[in-house]
Amino acid sequence: MRIGELSERTGTSRRMLRYYEEHGLIVAERCQNGYRDYPESTVDRVAQVRGLLDAGLPTRIIKQILPCLDTPRTIYFPDATPEMLAVLEQERDRMTDRIRCLTRNRDAIVEYLDVVCRTRSQAATC
Repeated sequence: MRIGELSERTGTSRRMLRYYEEHGLIVAERCQNGYRDYPESTVDRVAQVRGLLDAGLPTRIIKQILPCLDTPRTIYFPDATPEMLAVLEQERDRMTDRIRCLTRNRDAIVEYLDVVCRTRSQAATC
């Protein structure tokens, strides 16, 4: 499939797909006219890449673990080096810290909204 179709099917911009290709996250064959031609499996690969990016992993780490992904959400990494495990542990800890911060901020917003809504409800009934 051409880059436009891949873009439409994955909801990923053409520019971002070229970025993924430039960083070795996806691979395209080239037609005689120079156009990119992606295999059907690239749709799932883009979903995996986007999910890992959304989780906060940098592309340099994603590139290292992508060969070990056989299905979405399954990582099989039999030859993990101690360095790779340390990097993944650091990323996990960084994500955990982000989750705590986001949860704290969400809870503060919920509390604020509750107070505002209660205040408005009381004012409306007076």
